[in-house]
Amino acid sequence: MQHPAVPELAHTHTRPIHWLATATALAGVMALSAALQPDSATAAQAAGPQTQTTHTDLTPPNPADVTFPLECGPVKAVVVKKASGDLDGDGRPETVAVVHCDAPMGTPPDGVYVLTRASETERPRVVATLADPKDHLTVDTLDLRDGAVHATLLGYSSDDVPRCCPDVTDRAKWQWKDGAFQRTTPAGARSV
Repeated sequence: MQHPAVPELAHTHTRPIHWLATATALAGVMALSAALQPDSATAAQAAGPQTQTTHTDLTPPNPADVTFPLECGPVKAVVVKKASGDLDGDGRPETVAVVHCDAPMGTPPDGVYVLTRASETERPRVVATLADPKDHLTVDTLDLRDGAVHATLLGYSSDDVPRCCPDVTDRAKWQWKDGAFQRTTPAGARSV
């Protein structure tokens, strides 16, 4: 009689009750983790040369309340990405929206717009165009860090490149300086 190298143990065989116990324990852990979420984080911004009043009562501008300077013909403009934060240091949140025409085919170019408003009751408005759809770019990533807008832009090296397949990647950073958003491109950020 040949003996197995490892004896068979009762606890090594799974039964339906084991799977039920595992599923129940996992559901309990997930429910507990959902109930014990930390409070929203708030970032403190360093005071600049002039101390600004923080307008904590303002919610970021909602892109759904804005008419964008985009000609879409019979289709609608659609917001595909957005991020909010205080970009000009005045204590009021701005929203950056990536918008394009909801074309049924192809890759429509994106526009990148900065929205603001002076009070909670005022309607949001576009105050800056960071990327114009006429530049034929699409936005791959968008985020706000350190009071600046960061984006990865996809474009085309020539008119011969099919509009489905951008072949140029460019990273851009826009920061409020001297009363306007100024664009910089990190060194070595452009690739083909």
